[in-house]
Formats: sequence, structure tokens, C-alpha cells
Amino acid sequence: QVQLQESGPGLVKPSQAFTLTCTVSGASITTNYYVGSWIRQPPGKGLEWMGAISYSGTTYYSPSLESRASISRDTSKNRFTLSLNSATPEDTATYYCALGGDVVGTKWIPSGEDYWGKGTQVTVSS
Repeated sequence: QVQLQESGPGLVKPSQAFTLTCTVSGASITTNYYVGSWIRQPPGKGLEWMGAISYSGTTYYSPSLESRASISRDTSKNRFTLSLNSATPEDTATYYCALGGDVVGTKWIPSGEDYWGKGTQVTVSS
């Protein structure tokens, strides 16, 4: 069984940076054609794809977040991370990681059979 689990700081102060981690079990993130994505959902709003890292380590970002976001991976621990700088209250959301789909240009195309984590809440507030 493939399972993903997110972890993060929960509460973040404005202007600070934070890092989220997605740990994958049941599959290797280096398996051919696997794409690991970060998606977030602010309260009452829709899903926003933020970026992804491919099985080979290539990164892709939504243009609106490229200047602040950084995605990396640790293959020895089978996990990938999202770092976001200069947090504001607008970054308050539930953050999900997902494995699957494909990236075309700067857009993510889910397959409909992707694996998702349960999400982790990040609240940016002073």
C-alpha cells in the first residue's frame, strides 16, 4: 500500500520561513515517472498546485510561488519537502502532498488515481 504523510510546524509567524515534509511509504519516489507534488487549500477556497519534483529530481513551480517556494528531496529517507519563505496570513491553508500525475509546462495534470496524504494545517498569524 502506498501512503503519504505530511508534517509541519502548525503555527508560523509572519515573515518567517517554514518547511513541510512528505514521507512516502510503499513506493519509491525515484520510481520511473513518479511526480511528487505539493498542493494547498486555503479555508473556503479551492486547491492550488504549488510545485513538484520528479523521480529524477527536476523541480517545477507554479509561477505565482516560484520566487518563494523551494522543493527538494531526500531519497535515502524516501521523502520530499516544501520550503516557503516570507510567510504571510495568506499562506494559511491545509497543505497536501501527492504522488502521481504529470507536469506539463508549469501545470500539474493529475491522473485521477494519484496518492494523496491527509494534509497538514499551517496557520500564519502573529
